[in-house]
Amino acid sequence: MTGTWLYFLLFFSAASVASSSFINSKPRFLGRFAHLKAETTQTVKSYRYETRYYTQLLDHFSFKNLSSFEQRYLISREHWKGPDHMGPIFFYCGNEGDIEWFAENTGFVWEIAPRFGAMVVFPEHRYYGKSMPFGSKDAAYESADSLSYLTAEQALADFAALLTDLKRNLSAEDCPVVLFGGSYGGMLAAWMRLKYPHIAIGALSSSAPILQFENIVPEQSFYDIVSSDFRRESLSCFETIKESWHALEVEGQRENGLKYLSSKFHLCRNLNNTEELSDWLSSAYSYLAMVDYPYPSAFLMPLPANPIKEVCQKIDSLPSGANILDRIFAGASIYYNYTGDVSCFDLSDDPHGMSGWDWQACTEMVMPLSSSRDHSIFPPYDFNYASHEKGCFEQFGVKPRPKWITTEFGGHDLRTALRAFGSNIIFSNGLLDPWSGGGVLENVSETIVALVTELGAHHIDLRASTDEDPDWLTEQRQEEIKLIEVWVNDYYKEKRSYFGI
Repeated sequence: MTGTWLYFLLFFSAASVASSSFINSKPRFLGRFAHLKAETTQTVKSYRYETRYYTQLLDHFSFKNLSSFEQRYLISREHWKGPDHMGPIFFYCGNEGDIEWFAENTGFVWEIAPRFGAMVVFPEHRYYGKSMPFGSKDAAYESADSLSYLTAEQALADFAALLTDLKRNLSAEDCPVVLFGGSYGGMLAAWMRLKYPHIAIGALSSSAPILQFENIVPEQSFYDIVSSDFRRESLSCFETIKESWHALEVEGQRENGLKYLSSKFHLCRNLNNTEELSDWLSSAYSYLAMVDYPYPSAFLMPLPANPIKEVCQKIDSLPSGANILDRIFAGASIYYNYTGDVSCFDLSDDPHGMSGWDWQACTEMVMPLSSSRDHSIFPPYDFNYASHEKGCFEQFGVKPRPKWITTEFGGHDLRTALRAFGSNIIFSNGLLDPWSGGGVLENVSETIVALVTELGAHHIDLRASTDEDPDWLTEQRQEEIKLIEVWVNDYYKEKRSYFGI
């Protein structure tokens, strides 16, 4: 895993181990939105929404650069009780990817909207999906100059500007806003509540590793949790994976070893080195830990319920004399080919896209991850800031600022800071999720609470409910609903008191 950093589809995006030289409805309101362009009514499962575009400033923090781009967002007023009743606005903070994908995988927001009479808004994060500055992805990603406006600060300002204008155009200035987000989107939701408290009354921040930065939590936490997830299912499975890295290296050094490994693992092309295969496998194990849901899912890949258990059963089911590489391939196939539809594996095919997060990880989102010798199924690896900086400079011509994100949003001694000025944030985490190691796992105050579930995986609470949901998950969501109801009702009381009604 040397030279590897972790990208997370911090809705998810969710995480993937990335390998490189250094890196891891009805548009009837169109007349009121003169700056918007409506596309079409779409349906995500049973979720109906209208797709719109908002003309967004490229640089919110300059009064000279007035360039703009079209930011896509999804909006549903199907259940909104309207401005006269101060109907709330549920606003999902978009992650590093196509916003329709996140809308499809955030059923919780859609499901509770009728209960609250809420409008639902899913804005797309700049530089992802169809929200491309400079007119196209090629132009947006052309150089460090064009990418320089891809920051969390600019994204939050996008959200604030969109919300402010949307409320004004709908005469909804008095309607409370509740933020939602998972993974990176969860980080944005928490940060937006802190940076723009006049914009939103509260935030549900799910699986958000806002502490996974320099010298706050142990760098080994992510990979140690991945390893613990496998160990809890099967010690022999854990040990097989731990021993497999050496076996891969030995085989790769043999004459025609790389060709043999390419055939053994059904790859679409021959390997250039064993690191390619190791990173491919590391990615599978990390993803599996994130989406170790108690029911079948297709969040990242089509997977069975409790996929780590399935992987370990597959590894352990082979005869005692079976080749260790056969065991590893059998296990990995649960993740990469559970449906059996894949004829060969393309190591270069990342279905989630990487380039935008590469830039963010090379500028302000520096999240150091290491692998311990004793507790990890992965080879020992220490994150090296100098090496990371060198690789970022070679790729983009920029040097990371590992201290900037905590300077901007906080992180060190978070409890003291949030007790002094923060309120109305839910930090939800499941301990099976490797990103929980960088999450807020204890209550900060009466209004900044941590909901922690022992068997929860990556932002499982934001996913749509199913008949297979365990009781603890149903109870967690009910607790979140109760807290949001308190925020909204307290807001209404304040408003009525202010206006004397």
